Amino acid sequence: MTSPMRILIVKTSSMGDVVHALPAVSDIRRAFPVAQIDWLVEASFAAIPRLHSGVNRVLPMAWRRWRKQLSTGAAWRAMRELRTHLREQPYDCVLDLQGLLKSALWARQAHGPVLGYDRASAREPLAAWLYARGAAVSRDLHAVQRCRLLAAAHLGYPPPETLPTFGLATPAKSVWKPRGDSAALIPCASRAEKIWPEARWITVGRRLKAMGLSPLVIWGTEEEQVRAERIAEGCEGEVPPFLNVHDMAALLASTRRVVGLDTGFTHLAAALGKPTIGIYCDHDPGLAGIVGPGGVHSVGGKGQVPSLQEVMALVERQQPLR
Repeated sequence: MTSPMRILIVKTSSMGDVVHALPAVSDIRRAFPVAQIDWLVEASFAAIPRLHSGVNRVLPMAWRRWRKQLSTGAAWRAMRELRTHLREQPYDCVLDLQGLLKSALWARQAHGPVLGYDRASAREPLAAWLYARGAAVSRDLHAVQRCRLLAAAHLGYPPPETLPTFGLATPAKSVWKPRGDSAALIPCASRAEKIWPEARWITVGRRLKAMGLSPLVIWGTEEEQVRAERIAEGCEGEVPPFLNVHDMAALLASTRRVVGLDTGFTHLAAALGKPTIGIYCDHDPGLAGIVGPGGVHSVGGKGQVPSLQEVMALVERQQPLR
């Protein structure tokens, strides 16, 4: 090729899914050091690909908001503007790592061949009809590995056998600082089925406090804030104010260790290299377990709510980074 390859990554949401796609960018950057790599992502999660040095440009979208405002002219104008940005220059490859009808439709708005999973591999098989070419990737693999294998299959480099590299730069210092050395507790999740009992979180927090770490109880909604305050009161912890994704990433990067549910911030903490314990109450860790370079563990599973004893054993065994 006479000019650097131009690649558009389409992975719009949710936060954990965006984190899981980061190693694929690291692989692409190793295979094509001078490639132009852009990323289409929900605006609320745009801070995550912006922290990856291999991403040249982030194209934020607000589909979660636009889909509720389709009767307004403002939503359609915003979508037309995004489409204009997507078509400013042709892409050699528009790579849909999400495999949904929504992501495939948005990928088609860019100027370039759209590549993705085949019908048997896509999360929504109808999405495969919108691709110029599909590739088979087992649905039984972890989400990180699925993204890495899909990118390799379409871009023509060998399937990666190395450990995943998330490539996240250390964020700038958080706008909010804890009182001292800290550990993050993340007891909130998008679905009630994922929740672990509050009394168990308090016990974990008290043990971390005894280890000399101030428990920081993370939240995202008003309902979650109330829960976080109860847990913090029970373990002499702290409750940060509401923080956007970039500032929360900076706060998590400053902690010594993390214990969290299967939720976006837990996956982000692990990707940042924090020793992380993931508590799974309604999902198979084999498909989306905690992955990261700092020492990670996933406990529980679909219909297998982990006991307090299981989590505490990991808390005792896992040593914080110094």
